[in-house]
Amino acid sequence: MRLVLFEPDIPQNTGTLLRLSACWNLAVDVIFPCGFIFDDRRMKRAGMDYIDAVDIQRHSSWPAYLAWRAENPALAGRLLLLSTKAAEPYQTFAYRADDSIMVGRESSGVPDVVYAAADHRLVIPLRDGMRSLNVAIAAAVVTAEALRQTGFSSLS
Repeated sequence: MRLVLFEPDIPQNTGTLLRLSACWNLAVDVIFPCGFIFDDRRMKRAGMDYIDAVDIQRHSSWPAYLAWRAENPALAGRLLLLSTKAAEPYQTFAYRADDSIMVGRESSGVPDVVYAAADHRLVIPLRDGMRSLNVAIAAAVVTAEALRQTGFSSLS
């Protein structure tokens, strides 16, 4: 299972997601540009000493990420986008161990071209009047369900 960060804006959220990925043995794809300087020193501070335990793939752009997916279909699996605009609830979706779960920018989500490219778009239901969860929390919620369904097979 992989976690995909589309042009992240906030280094603390990225660090949290990298730590989550280390703990749950998730590979991470970071699609640039980021809204901050993404370097090992800053990420080590945000993700503490967990960063060395994460397989991080850096992609210079959305087209570069798509090219990588085309070259690595066994690694990339299905692209599942978490979006407040989606209709399919995350908890009723049938996950696979090779899925890639994507979160968008904290400030603006993903552009329409990225939304359209996702194999599936999932939403976390919220009470009326609430817009969204923090991307790190949203990724943790959905990834936990995906790992539960797949037997936490990626943890070994």
